[in-house]
Amino acid sequence: MKQIEVVAAIIHDKEGRIFATQRGYGDYKDGWEFPGGKMEPGESPEQALKREIWEELETEIIVEWLVKTVEWDYPQFHLTMHCYWCHVNSGSLTLKEHEAARWLSPDQLDNVGWLPADQVVVEQLKVWL
Repeated sequence: MKQIEVVAAIIHDKEGRIFATQRGYGDYKDGWEFPGGKMEPGESPEQALKREIWEELETEIIVEWLVKTVEWDYPQFHLTMHCYWCHVNSGSLTLKEHEAARWLSPDQLDNVGWLPADQVVVEQLKVWL
């Protein structure tokens, strides 16, 4: 089975909300996820995450700490997703690749259709937040 390793940003704000994005392409188009993407050779997960968020959202983030690494089998591939707690340093979260985005308070986390691997992280966040 094909293996894919990605990084994802759990971007939070001062009000305790979490930033969620809706995929605009691919097999999982319209599913909700934490933004991020694939690591390039030689990049650390933190470097990859900063690059991906800049490319996807024109935003500079501060990567705070690793929340969870999720291992998930999708029908077409096995996903390893490293999820980091982050906040915006500068930028306006401009959607370049996603269809939509929402800031979700802890009680709104179930209001969007998360992709399965991201849902694992959401379940953990619901306990913490």
